[in-house]
Amino acid sequence: MRKAAESGDAPACSKLAGCMYEDRPYAREVGQVGEAAGVATPARFMEGHDIPSDVLTDVVYWMRKGAHDPIDLLDTLRGVALQGCNYCVNEGCEVVGHLKDFKVCPQCKTARYCGDACQKADWTTGGHKLTCGTFESKTTKRKDSAPAPA
Repeated sequence: MRKAAESGDAPACSKLAGCMYEDRPYAREVGQVGEAAGVATPARFMEGHDIPSDVLTDVVYWMRKGAHDPIDLLDTLRGVALQGCNYCVNEGCEVVGHLKDFKVCPQCKTARYCGDACQKADWTTGGHKLTCGTFESKTTKRKDSAPAPA
């Protein structure tokens, strides 16, 4: 997604900005541009958002890169964040809340749960046990295959 966003692909820029705003797993690391981009975010963009200012600056960068109006998109993202959503991956769970209130699986860091009961239920009957660790094992293999420093 980052490569597509870097090339100016508008949907990729919008998706990356949204994932960063919602604090999706690894999105803030992938989309980080920081001071190297030389982006300054006006103070009017900062008001009313419950995310760190450096992340908001990166979100605005990707919105502009995709030729989006940051004010309109930020208002939409803030509206979704305030309304809440069902982020629990346990099938059948109907808990609605804010993304930051849902626990992330400590092993794969991708599945989110509203609480311990849903996490345990999804582990035993929902099949997360079969997929958990997949991302971690892929990244570990890549690190292990790297040549040792001389």
